[in-house]
Amino acid sequence: MKKLYIAYGSNLNTRQMGWRCPTAKKLHTAELGGYRLEFRGSEGNAYATISPDEDGKVPILLWEIQPEDERQLDSYEGWPRFYRKETIPVEIEGRMQDAMVYIMNGAHDLELPSSRYWHTVWEGYEENGLDTGVLEIALEQSEWALGMMDQPQPGFDMGL
Repeated sequence: MKKLYIAYGSNLNTRQMGWRCPTAKKLHTAELGGYRLEFRGSEGNAYATISPDEDGKVPILLWEIQPEDERQLDSYEGWPRFYRKETIPVEIEGRMQDAMVYIMNGAHDLELPSSRYWHTVWEGYEENGLDTGVLEIALEQSEWALGMMDQPQPGFDMGL
């Protein structure tokens, strides 16, 4: 049974997804309203997640996945301990459809991603023509929270 899957982090990277989920089909890009992108986790090893933000928008890539792809993603995402699965509506070509998304569990701190992870996500954004400014803002949020920046950038809302 096929399922729609929302990618917003490293699974935007088609090379990585092709290796992990060989039967997944890349559909198209969209924006997920009502969320913001964040990097959360442990020191120097944070991962992308999304958090509710009524003014936020996160660029996404929709995949059509098979049950075996979902099992592979479950393992990669650390489901159900590290990430949980939610089904949320997303607008696809003017119609609302339900799609599955992984969202980080718990109250992990804003942190910086590893260089390798950051570049994997960046590559996914670029290859799919997504706004990398969203990534830069998420990184600035983490830097500010860690005291690496004097003050947040305009339009920045910690929302913590």
